[in-house]
Amino acid sequence: MTRKPDTPLRRGWTTGACATAATRAALSLLWGEGKVRRVQITLPRGETPEFDIAHYASGDGWAEAGVIKDAGDDPDVTHGAMIIARVARSEGGVVFRAGEGVGRVTMPGLPIPPGDPAINPVPRQMMQHTVEDMAERLSESPDIEITVSVPGGAALAQKTWNPRLGIKGGLSILGTTGIVRPFSCAAWIASIHRGIDVARETGLTHVAGCTGATSEKVVQGLYGLPDHAMLDMGDFAGGMLKYLARHPVPRLTVGGGIGKMIKLAQGARDLHSGRSQVDFPGLAEALGLPDLKYMNTALQAYDFAGEKLANWVARESREKVLAMLPEGVEVDTVVIDRAGTVLARAGSA
Repeated sequence: MTRKPDTPLRRGWTTGACATAATRAALSLLWGEGKVRRVQITLPRGETPEFDIAHYASGDGWAEAGVIKDAGDDPDVTHGAMIIARVARSEGGVVFRAGEGVGRVTMPGLPIPPGDPAINPVPRQMMQHTVEDMAERLSESPDIEITVSVPGGAALAQKTWNPRLGIKGGLSILGTTGIVRPFSCAAWIASIHRGIDVARETGLTHVAGCTGATSEKVVQGLYGLPDHAMLDMGDFAGGMLKYLARHPVPRLTVGGGIGKMIKLAQGARDLHSGRSQVDFPGLAEALGLPDLKYMNTALQAYDFAGEKLANWVARESREKVLAMLPEGVEVDTVVIDRAGTVLARAGSA
């Protein structure tokens, strides 16, 4: 049994907030205030955190500063990464560039157009406001080029959804509030939404959501789908289906291990083991097999009921998915075991 922590989980800061703090420190150096040890920024909701500055460098007409990202207690792949902002005098307002380890958008459907650095709108706004505020206070021109870099970011990006979303060469500079909330589902669900946006904008007519890496590999192989057709559904079936209900794609495949797919078939929308469980008495009633109510695991239930259970799961999970989507969307389901063997399918051609 997992114990709850005795103290609240510590929140952290987004890459966008770190880049903004680094921008403020770099501007202080460029515009004659010198190297400051800490800077304070204002987040979109009015909070004013302070950041330690861990890196400085400067040259003719430019200066840069770096902040080490603290993601708090969240298992964020960028925790501990150095976020560097280099500022240089320019013309035509604030211009953003991608430095080492920051990706570039290559496909439509994201909030940044193809060809631009993968620096999201809210971090851009935060950095631009920082430039404008400091320029006014110090009587400087707000014409500044900001290059954001994350040393080692290209390798870190391989652990994120970026390659699948068409963000090449590195990480995205993210954040809408500036705050990382530990173990929040919001970031994962937002990535599912962006995957759907990219799929629609690139003209895909068939996408797939799977519960894990094994089912994803099986489904992708069955249908020959490209990487950007594979939505990282994980446990968040409801988050994916609600967004697809408003932004439909002509065909959807849902695949997963039999344990999670039983829960989907029984109406669960969050398939995490801590937030939904298999209803074994309900399963026994649905299949007309009274002994199923005495089972302890989905695998035990499958060992007992075999093909009859697998086929029921495929059919019922498909019906639950269809009920959440607009009329006309084609749906098929794929149920697998832990080894990746297909146990049952429903709705497939």
